[in-house]
Amino acid sequence: MMMTFTKKMMLALGLCIGSIGTVHAAYPEMPVKLVVPYTPAGAADQLARALAESVGKYLNQSVVVDNKPGASTRIGASFVARSKADGYTLFMASNSSMVLNSMLYKNMPYDPQRDFELIAIVAEMPLVVITNEKTGLKTLNEFVEAARKDPAKLNYASIGTGNPLQLATELLLSKYDIEVVHVPFNGSSPALTSIMANDTQLMVDGISTSLPLIKDKRVNALAVTTAKRLDVLPDIPTVAELGNPDYQASTWFGIAAPKGTSKETINTLQTAINNTLQNEEFQKKFEALGLYIQVPRTSEEIALFTDEDRKRWKTVIDKNQIFLD
Repeated sequence: MMMTFTKKMMLALGLCIGSIGTVHAAYPEMPVKLVVPYTPAGAADQLARALAESVGKYLNQSVVVDNKPGASTRIGASFVARSKADGYTLFMASNSSMVLNSMLYKNMPYDPQRDFELIAIVAEMPLVVITNEKTGLKTLNEFVEAARKDPAKLNYASIGTGNPLQLATELLLSKYDIEVVHVPFNGSSPALTSIMANDTQLMVDGISTSLPLIKDKRVNALAVTTAKRLDVLPDIPTVAELGNPDYQASTWFGIAAPKGTSKETINTLQTAINNTLQNEEFQKKFEALGLYIQVPRTSEEIALFTDEDRKRWKTVIDKNQIFLD
């Protein structure tokens, strides 16, 4: 039996609507991968996993953490930079991957500004200036005086040349116009061991790794690098309080997507992430670890934040001629 004209039109319209529904299905339709360029169990990994769980609930879809550590975050970053810009592969970004690497390394497998869109700044990790009991130096000003009297006697530890913590140390030394010998280590544990053994006498470290040692009195905190004192170390002054009001340093973590990801997908992700950032329970969980969850920022505010970070560290890198292969 031949179809009437009306029936043919209704069938065509139904096919058209079905086609549109297939093409524009709501994101996300399947699990989202969050690439974390750090080893499991550290503060950044803990943050990523808690964020993935919370964001997944808002998206009504699983967010799966995939650790790809190595090469100062470049392995994980380059993997995501080459991924399809469809919102299903995201990156746990940081000031190392988004700001520092492109200024430090001659050969970069990705370009943070060309290859990524930073969706959110999730957390900042304040830094703390530490020494050990054997130095006999109780304050940062005492350390500065000792460095001026006998600079060859003092060393500072870092977790690697070009690492944000080493750059923060160089910035600190430049503010006080002192020179202290740099001794790089392959990771936080051997660097902190050197401090406790008095093989090195100064370190600027992330609060999350040093806080347990400070509480156990195995290292001494001289100052924190934030604009105001930290609740977890209320008796420790800021560097700003001690005579350098323009000194601030921290590391930060965020979420980025490959450049070209649709605006609709970015908006969906930002909404889910921002809802997580405003969750009081989520905030308190990480404050105890020395990670301060950030107030949601607009895309314009994120761009301004990273531009200011880039300018700050470019000055330090250029002054100290820190360039890596």
